[in-house]
Amino acid sequence: MTSPAFIRRNIRRLSLGIVATVLAVGVWSDLALATTVVALGASNTYGKGVARSEAYPARLQALLEAKGQQVTVINAGINGDTTQGMLSRLDGVLTSDTRVVILQPGGNDARKGVGDTTQANVEEIKRRLAARSIRVVMLPNRMLGPLPHQADGQHLTPEGYAGLAAQLLAPVLAALKN
Repeated sequence: MTSPAFIRRNIRRLSLGIVATVLAVGVWSDLALATTVVALGASNTYGKGVARSEAYPARLQALLEAKGQQVTVINAGINGDTTQGMLSRLDGVLTSDTRVVILQPGGNDARKGVGDTTQANVEEIKRRLAARSIRVVMLPNRMLGPLPHQADGQHLTPEGYAGLAAQLLAPVLAALKN
């Protein structure tokens, strides 16, 4: 005959096991849903002249979260970077859960006299990302033109970065769904 104390202990163990399983499944499903978007570019990706929280990657993350997306947007912008620099550091900025890269080649190649390699570098970045099944959203410089700029005429104001994030929201959401 099984004692009541034995039954109570086993019910408690079983209950704890069920609770632990439910919690583990919840944690693993959250991890499976976690997604990374990498913003790769130069100074207008970095957010030159504004706080990191005002740069477009941070603003875009807030917009994506408001749409119910579990996403981290990594700001991999470096002031003055060229497409060769972006290509050389590409593997180091990607995470295992990167699903989308926003690529902003910028105008530094022409200013630094390496403009003849821009297209080849961009194509190689796209090729490497495609090989890892990572989607690319291009951020052409013409998207920056009508937005508010700082006094230097090249870099966006906080309002400009907010506008850029709003423009990128739809293409990034579409890339995340594919």
